[in-house]
Amino acid sequence: MTPPPRAPFADTRHDGGVHASVLLEEAMAWLAPKPGGRYCDATLGAGGHTFAMLERSAPDGHVVGLDRDPAALTTAGARLEAFGDRLTLVHARFSEARGVLERLGMIPVDGFLVDLGVSSPQLDQPERGFSFRTDGPLDMRMDPTTGETAADLLRRVDEGELMGIIRELGEERHAARVARAIIDARRAGPLETTGQLAAIVARAIPRHEYGKNPATRTFQALRITVNDELGEIERFLDVAADCLRPGGRLVVIAFHSLEDRIVKRRLRELAGRGGPGSADPPVLRLLTKHVVVPGDEERARNPRARSARLRAVERL
Repeated sequence: MTPPPRAPFADTRHDGGVHASVLLEEAMAWLAPKPGGRYCDATLGAGGHTFAMLERSAPDGHVVGLDRDPAALTTAGARLEAFGDRLTLVHARFSEARGVLERLGMIPVDGFLVDLGVSSPQLDQPERGFSFRTDGPLDMRMDPTTGETAADLLRRVDEGELMGIIRELGEERHAARVARAIIDARRAGPLETTGQLAAIVARAIPRHEYGKNPATRTFQALRITVNDELGEIERFLDVAADCLRPGGRLVVIAFHSLEDRIVKRRLRELAGRGGPGSADPPVLRLLTKHVVVPGDEERARNPRARSARLRAVERL
């Protein structure tokens, strides 16, 4: 008799809800984990993708899981404990993957997975300061042990720099009005909470988009700046191909246009399709001719998946 399939890994929230790993089946189809393979989940999060990689590379595949958030390592480590020494967890940014893998003697790997952006557990915990939906300290650091907070950032930037951040990284057309409002509010006292900031932005924007909180773009811009998210992507993509064995695969899931634009451009360059000025020989082969997006069922089940975009490549 065929045994029943195992229940899928679930990331259980503090309130008892469940977060599903985005594009899980699609990611595993393109990554194609195999027994005995070496893999790196460079953005571990709650461990859903890592669980699938370990399960599908059984009985002897190994996964190195990286995350800059110590809380994610603790949570995922407890949930993946049953896999024993087939899993190695490291507190590191995904841009540091090459150095970590070299120290572990794990280069080359058979596959990389990177799931970009902020994680659902971070958004759902008010004390992390990522969300405008619940009031909390204005932090936004993915690694709360280091670096400046969003409150620190807002204390030091001038109006012009702040406007540029909000316009470029938040793609906010009212960036000038929002920046002026934040600077004016700062003169009256320090901005310390997400609730304060969300209220300031809401008052500054003349017309609100239906179904979208007016603070969405400003919070995105500040979060990207605090965590240097776009720089992290650039640095990772500069070294990822060198860590793959021939035939090894890289799967990247992005969640907004700024991320996906960088990923698309750099992968095309590494595949020898960077345009007339591209002289370097290709080191990757594009596997996804068109970006992969969640289906209707996944978007209905998990609204946060609606903007996900997956691209996959293979090392030549």
